[in-house]
Amino acid sequence: MSVVPAGSIPYFDGHCDTISECTHRGRSLGENAGQLDLARLGRFEKAAQVFALFAPAARFPKGALFDECRRQHEVFLAELAKNADRAVQCRTGADIAGANAAGRVAALLSLEGAELIDCDPDRLETAAAWGVKMINITWNYANALSGSNVERRDRGLTDRGRAFVKEAHRLGIVMDVSHLSDPGFWDLAEMGLGPIAASHSNARALCGHTRNLTDDMFRAIRDSGGAAGFTACAEFVGRPCSLDDGIRHIEHFLALDGEKTLALGGDWDGCGLFARWTGVQDLPVLWNALAARGYDRPLLEDIFFNNWLRVLGRDA
Repeated sequence: MSVVPAGSIPYFDGHCDTISECTHRGRSLGENAGQLDLARLGRFEKAAQVFALFAPAARFPKGALFDECRRQHEVFLAELAKNADRAVQCRTGADIAGANAAGRVAALLSLEGAELIDCDPDRLETAAAWGVKMINITWNYANALSGSNVERRDRGLTDRGRAFVKEAHRLGIVMDVSHLSDPGFWDLAEMGLGPIAASHSNARALCGHTRNLTDDMFRAIRDSGGAAGFTACAEFVGRPCSLDDGIRHIEHFLALDGEKTLALGGDWDGCGLFARWTGVQDLPVLWNALAARGYDRPLLEDIFFNNWLRVLGRDA
C-alpha cells in the first residue's frame, strides 16, 4: 500500500498544552522545539487544533488562577496575531471551513480545568465571549464542581457543578470529561444535556489508568453524540507504548461502534509520546498504519477530522 503524505491527510485534534508552553517557556506558536507548532500543522491537507489554556492550581496563590487564565488567553490572541497568515481563531464549522479554504489552521479554544474561571457559572459568559468551545470540569485536582480522577475520586458533581454544566450547555460550551471522577462522569451523562467530550483519553480496558475511559463510558459518549480523542501519551497507552499498542486502543473503541465517536486528542506538549515519536509531524505514521490494516479513507477522515468537526463545529 502506498504511503499517504501529510499533505493528503486532514487533521483535527482535541487537546494540546502548547499555549501554556508559549506563556511560560517563551515559545513561539509559529515554530518551536516542542511537540506542536503552526509550521507543522500547516503541512496537513487541512488542520484544526483545540488549544487548551491550562495551569495547575497548586502552583498559584489562591485567587490567582483567573488572572493566569486571562494571561494565557492574551498570549493565545497575540500568537495568532503574529501568525495571521498561518492560523485564525474559529468558533463554528463555517469558520473552520473558511480558515482551511484559505490555507490556514483553524484554532479553537478550550479550558483545562474549570478552576481557571474559579468554577463560577457567571464567568462562563466571559469564556463564551472568548470563543471557548470546550471545558474540562476538573483537571487532576478536585474542585468546587466535582472530584477528579486523582483527588476525591468517589465524589461526583456538586450542586454548583450541576449549575455550571447547565449554564455551559446554554452557552453552547461542551463539557470535557478527561480528568473527571467516575461518579462525576455518570452524573454528567445522566443530565443528558448534549454531546459529551473526552478530549484526550484512551481505553481503560487496555490501560488501567483512571484517566482512561471504561467501555460503558465510551458508549455513553457515543450515545450522547460526542467524541473521544485518542492520545499518543505513553502513560495512557501503556507499556511498551509502541505504535501497535496505540492502535489496539483505536481498534478497541472501533469495536464499540465508535466510528463516529473516535477522534484525535494528542495531548501535545503535555506528555511523553510513543516510542520514537517527537511531535505532531509523526501523525501520518498512524494514518498509514491504520490504512495498511484495511481501514478505508472515509473512516480515517472521520477519526482524523470529521468527528470533532461535528461536535465542536456547532454554532453556540
